[in-house]
Amino acid sequence: MRFQLSVFALSCAALLAATPAAQAQQGGAATRQGASAQQGRSAQAATPRRGITDIMREGPATSTLPPPVSAAAQPQGQRAAEYIVALVNSEPITNTQVQKRVERILREAGPEAQRIPRDQINRQVLEQIIAERAQLQLAKELGVRVDAMAIDQAEEVVARQNQVSLPELRRRVSEAGISRDEFRNNLRDQLLLTRLRERELEGRVKVSDDEIDQFLREQRAAASSAAPDINLAQVLVTVPEKATAAQIAEAQKRAEDIARRARAGEDFSQLATQLSDAPDAKGTGGVLGLRAADRYPPLFVEATQSTPVGGIVGPVRSGAGFHVLKVLAKQNAASPDSVVTQTQVRHILMRPDTRRTPEQIVSLMADFKRRIQAGTADFAALARENSQDTVSAREGGELGWSTPGQFVPEFEEAMSRLQPGQISDPIVTRFGIHLIQVEGRREAKLNPAELREAARNVLRDRKMEDAYEAWAQEVRQRAYVEMREAPAS
Repeated sequence: MRFQLSVFALSCAALLAATPAAQAQQGGAATRQGASAQQGRSAQAATPRRGITDIMREGPATSTLPPPVSAAAQPQGQRAAEYIVALVNSEPITNTQVQKRVERILREAGPEAQRIPRDQINRQVLEQIIAERAQLQLAKELGVRVDAMAIDQAEEVVARQNQVSLPELRRRVSEAGISRDEFRNNLRDQLLLTRLRERELEGRVKVSDDEIDQFLREQRAAASSAAPDINLAQVLVTVPEKATAAQIAEAQKRAEDIARRARAGEDFSQLATQLSDAPDAKGTGGVLGLRAADRYPPLFVEATQSTPVGGIVGPVRSGAGFHVLKVLAKQNAASPDSVVTQTQVRHILMRPDTRRTPEQIVSLMADFKRRIQAGTADFAALARENSQDTVSAREGGELGWSTPGQFVPEFEEAMSRLQPGQISDPIVTRFGIHLIQVEGRREAKLNPAELREAARNVLRDRKMEDAYEAWAQEVRQRAYVEMREAPAS
């Protein structure tokens, strides 16, 4: 089974086939092409961002973990000799480190990668590792840190997004030949890189009013032909690995029964909550969220392409099992008449310092949550007394009505899993530790100010990609890199 990682930028650096840094070394053509492919489609709108959460947002990133290593794929015979292939500011990169990553990439990419000359892959992977090392060294120099709680949270996000439990994720990572320490180190490095890039690039990108006006004109012209964004809900019936024919037939029958009940008019969210095997179904009612079609699995997009809003599709078979899908919305995000799902949310933010460790803050926030749920404390009062987001604290932690993509990924992911009235467990972001409560949700049309803010965010994200290329090249060029030849055999 492949593991998909989302926008929250938690992909394992050691498992990426090609990072933006590696692409930047080759002229950045791939990134520019990806940016131009977004023309004609506006992102979800965002109201003006508030307080501590008013930061640069990264676009979606996807990565896959490799499949399990079969016995036939295990290295046989004498292992390649260990030697240094490069030094990055005196930090060595070894041949074993390069070849280990190359082998994982080849296993993950499949037969097509086998046609690429091995020397070319080796060079690209080496450049990728050099770029990462230079950036990680810069992160250390600037004091960018990631604590164990953030890594724990990242592990949980990976598990949720791949619709498996945390123990199952760890089992499959181990089955793929990756130790838990290695997996967590990869997550830590990717979090460090993400936080470094946010810090370094945030001030480099400016969007003018003229650019926003031009963008909105282009979007209006393209609105009639742009592919609609879609919002789907699902009920997942999993099929065990190495399932027998009888097990597959039983799962299919169960999925068909769910689809029949949904078509008969039963509440889909209740079916998802009660019957779906997806780990987050109880918290979301099976709703996957409004997003561009290219951010859904192609299987889902193809299955629902001709289905009207409110229609039921499936069961549809995937590697995970059988999916029953409901089309909740189809809309053109470029249109001024776009309707988006807004969430009313408030939070309490606290930062670790010399007086309180992260663990102490988590314990304190867990106590806040228990007291609020028991009715012995008020969220707004606790926010005013304790929150270090000074802008929202004065309003009892209120962040107002938000739209998808407005907040940092970790905050957004936690918020999206909450139903109105629910309170999250403590959530770690680069700003500190948050306790989040969702107060309501609504479908709303965007007003002119919100449309302009949406355009600003789309243009900002596009410019961030170009800014990243230039910055990655700068970091690479500033580093002292010494290439080493393989020793004579």
